[in-house]
Amino acid sequence: MPSTPTEIATEWLAHADLRPTRQRLALAERLVGDGRHRHVTAESLFEAARASGAEVSLATVYNTLRTFCAAGLLQEVPVEGAKCYFDTNTHDHPHFYWEDEARLTDAPADELVITRLPRAPEGAEVASVDVVIRLRRR
Repeated sequence: MPSTPTEIATEWLAHADLRPTRQRLALAERLVGDGRHRHVTAESLFEAARASGAEVSLATVYNTLRTFCAAGLLQEVPVEGAKCYFDTNTHDHPHFYWEDEARLTDAPADELVITRLPRAPEGAEVASVDVVIRLRRR
């Protein structure tokens, strides 16, 4: 059973058959090293990695996040135009987006009920349904 952030990150990468390069490990440790799920932007992960002493560029962070998504390790959650969050919980679940704080959190999946979706246009099929519930404080 892995116990250190590096061991947890190494196992997480191995689960997707990804080679544990220095940059991948540094970013994976920030994402899953403590065993908790989190939502990050490329910029917030870049800042966390740099604060820990990792030498990575923002472009490397973006490329690595895309690689992690393609390998099924992360879920990309678009919230505003080009702004995306990356979620370490890859199971289907809804999200709350706190507009005042620009923060994404999980919403209770057991409380979401979707009874029907619109029919896909001719020649298309529904690939996924993303539910982001936008909130602001009163």
